[in-house]
Amino acid sequence: MPNKVEFNKDYPTITKSDEYYKIALELIPAQTQTLAKGTGQNIKGIAPKYLQKGKGSHVWDVDGNEYIDYTMGVGPLSLGYAYDKVDEAIKEQLKDGITFSLTHPLEVEVAELIHKVVPNAESIRYSRGGADVVSGAVRLSRAFTGRNKVLCCGYHGWHDWYIAVTDRNKGIPQEIQDLSFTFNYNDIQSVIDSIDDDTACVVLEPFVFEEPKDNFLQKLRDVCTQNGTLLVFDEMWTGFRIALGGAQEYFGVKADLACFSKAVANGMPLSVLTGRKDVMSLLDKDVFFFNTFGGEALSLAAAKATINEMIEKNVQAYLAKQGNKLKVGYNKIAENLGMDFTKCSGYDCRTIITFDAEKSGCNPLEMKSLVQQEMIKRGILWGGFHNMSFSHTDEDISYTLKAYEDVLPILKKAVDENNVKSYLRGEPVEPVFRKIGNFNMKPKKK
Repeated sequence: MPNKVEFNKDYPTITKSDEYYKIALELIPAQTQTLAKGTGQNIKGIAPKYLQKGKGSHVWDVDGNEYIDYTMGVGPLSLGYAYDKVDEAIKEQLKDGITFSLTHPLEVEVAELIHKVVPNAESIRYSRGGADVVSGAVRLSRAFTGRNKVLCCGYHGWHDWYIAVTDRNKGIPQEIQDLSFTFNYNDIQSVIDSIDDDTACVVLEPFVFEEPKDNFLQKLRDVCTQNGTLLVFDEMWTGFRIALGGAQEYFGVKADLACFSKAVANGMPLSVLTGRKDVMSLLDKDVFFFNTFGGEALSLAAAKATINEMIEKNVQAYLAKQGNKLKVGYNKIAENLGMDFTKCSGYDCRTIITFDAEKSGCNPLEMKSLVQQEMIKRGILWGGFHNMSFSHTDEDISYTLKAYEDVLPILKKAVDENNVKSYLRGEPVEPVFRKIGNFNMKPKKK
C-alpha cells in the first residue's frame, strides 16, 4: 500500500518514479524543466521524482504516496493545489477559449486589479515566466537611461544578462558578460563602490530570507535616484506573498519597475511587469517586448480569481500566521534538544531551515538530506523550506511539528556520533543553484 501522511513503517516505494526517470535520462537534459524540482535537490533513492496530482496542501506521487507539500510548486501555489475558485474561473474561461486573435477583456480587468493593489503600478505588461519580465525591465532601463551596465543581487532567471555572472555562463558572449555585475545584500557600500554613470539599473530580490538591515532598501532607493539609475524589484517571491502589494507595500519603498510571477495566478504561467508610466511608455514604440501568449486568457482568469480571493480572505496574514507556527515550533524543538546548529529563519510566509557546519562539525547537505529522508518517510515533502499556502491547515501544521519532534532527535544522534552519512539511505542533495562565481563583481572604474 502507498504511504500516507502518517508515521509510516517504511520509506515510500517509488518504482514508477524510477521508471519515468530512466526514460528521462535518455530524453530530457538534466531530467527536469525547473532545476529546483530536479533530483539533485532531493535525496536519491528515497524521494519521489514525479508527482501525479495535488489538492490543497497535499500531493500524491505517481506511486500513490501522499505528502503534505511545503515546496508548493517552488512558490506559485499561494492558495493551494486545485483551489476551487481558481479552477472554476479557469474552467469557465476554457468554455470560451484560451488564446484569441485580438486582445481579451481580461487583460484590462487584471491590469486594473494590479494597478489597484501594487504600489507604483502605473502601467502593466504581461508575459509567461519571471525571467521574461525581469529581462524586460533590464531592456527598458537601458532604453530609458541610455546606459548599459546592470548591478544585480539574487536569482533572476536564465537570460543572458543575469547568467553572465554565474558559473553557468557558457554560450554567453564576453561582451554581454562585461555588462553585468553583482553586489552584496545589506551592503550599501558595495553598491556605492560599483555604481557609475553607465549603470542603467540595479536589480534585486527585496529579500530572500535575510531581512533588510539599517534601512538598506531605502538607502538603495536613494543611491539609485542620486545616480540616475533605475531601481528594479524582482518580486517573484515577495509579490502577493509578504503583502498584497509586495515588498513595495511592506517596506514602503517604491521601485521604478517591479516584476511579479509565481503567486499571482496560483500555478498558472503568468508574469507581470509593472512600473512608472514614463518608463513603461517606451513599450509603446521604442522597446519591443511582445509575445503570443502574453494575453492567454486561462492564466489571466486564474490571476483575477487569485487576487480577488487574496483581497477577500486576507491571505497574506494567514500565510504569516501559519508560517510563524512552523518557524517558532521548529526552533523551540531544536532548542529543547540542545541543537544550536540548526534553525528556521526568514519571513513567516516563507522560511528556510539551515544547518551550521561549524557548530555541528558535520556536512550541512548531509544533515539536510537526513531530515528530508525522515520527513518523507512521515509523509511530508520537504526541501528545507516552508513555502506557505492558504491551504496549509492547522492540522497540517500540528502534524508537521510532531514529525519534527520525531525527526530532529535522529539528526541529533547522527551529529553526536559525527557520522550523519551512515544514516542516509541514498545520495545526499546537491548545492542549490543560487551562488554565483566571483561574487560582488565590480565594474572597472574609468
